[in-house]
Amino acid sequence: QMLALQPDMLPRAYCDELFDLLDRIEPFPFAHVEQVFQEELGKPPQQIFDSIDPEPLATASIGQVHVAYLNGQKVAVKVQRPRVDVEFSGDIRVMLFAVALIRRLNLRSLFWTLAPISEFAAWTLEELDYRREARHAALYEAMLADRADIRVPRVRNELSTGRLLTMDWRGGEKLLAFKQASQETRNRIGEAMFHAWWLPFSRHGVIHGDPHLGNYNVFGDGEGINLLDYGCVRIFPEKFVGGVVDLYRGLLHGDEARVVHAYETWGFRGLRKDLIEVLNIWARFIYGPLLDDRARTIADGTEPGKYGRREAFAVHQELKRKGPVKVPREFVFMDRAAIGLGGGFLHLDARLNFHRLFEAAIGEDFSVEKVAARQRAALEAAGLPGPRA
Repeated sequence: QMLALQPDMLPRAYCDELFDLLDRIEPFPFAHVEQVFQEELGKPPQQIFDSIDPEPLATASIGQVHVAYLNGQKVAVKVQRPRVDVEFSGDIRVMLFAVALIRRLNLRSLFWTLAPISEFAAWTLEELDYRREARHAALYEAMLADRADIRVPRVRNELSTGRLLTMDWRGGEKLLAFKQASQETRNRIGEAMFHAWWLPFSRHGVIHGDPHLGNYNVFGDGEGINLLDYGCVRIFPEKFVGGVVDLYRGLLHGDEARVVHAYETWGFRGLRKDLIEVLNIWARFIYGPLLDDRARTIADGTEPGKYGRREAFAVHQELKRKGPVKVPREFVFMDRAAIGLGGGFLHLDARLNFHRLFEAAIGEDFSVEKVAARQRAALEAAGLPGPRA
């Protein structure tokens, strides 16, 4: 995924081929589903559910989802792939080898350093524990409890283990089915997507690190969204959230000192004035819609296929010449999430005042102390540890 999204790492033909592979995941046999149920719960799924569809509804790199009925109610059952922990360890070794090769060839860039890849490996291993994902879902249910336009599936804990996750069914239409809906409907869906991501982050320091199109579907006639998949959830220190707000306000008011302070708060090291100017290319691109107090699309007239490519290319090229920069671990997922979320807005072609939505999300009385207090309370209720040191 990362190679496919880097604009200057590989020739375009290779990137296109990798992109085609992103959603082509082969399903594993239903016999493995039966084996996991037997090992985890002591009986096959046919003895637990009224019925279960042997054909998976969705397949992904870590698990696949089957639809079942439990006491007449429809549920979604997520089952982990066989030997995924072993296969993932091999994938990480390949990634580290690729990074070493890129460094040897002096192809330095903002993202490709060993530290973020190692951090990515440690974080992604956590996604293999479905008990943790169940607690993440409970956390999101609490954080978004007052949003009628965002629905979180409730976990059936008695039928969930480290390799099994059973949730109430949250069916709906795919996001792309609404590309031709009215502008009002697309705007409503886009606003729900915005709040589903920014409210937990700005108020609790919690980030949904993988908000790609497959992790949303739409309920009703565009009334709102079902937010799916809670494996890639990250909990950040309150000071990181403060850095995000400081960078926004520094760019908004032309306060250079506040911009620099924000980068330092995030944990960037080795910054010089010329490197800060390069990072600002990225920052003005990412924050651009949030700084613009008017209704607009996320791309604002730029062709969706070209959106962000010019800025990303400029940042990569300049950091090759002037870097390297030590990248804070939080930045890797923040950037990945911004790209995924932006893709949803691009496909919907929603017209929103992102500036006012963001101001409402952070609130007039924003403070890192309030973020910390809300975060402690929410994590304790969900049975989750605090942010990693």
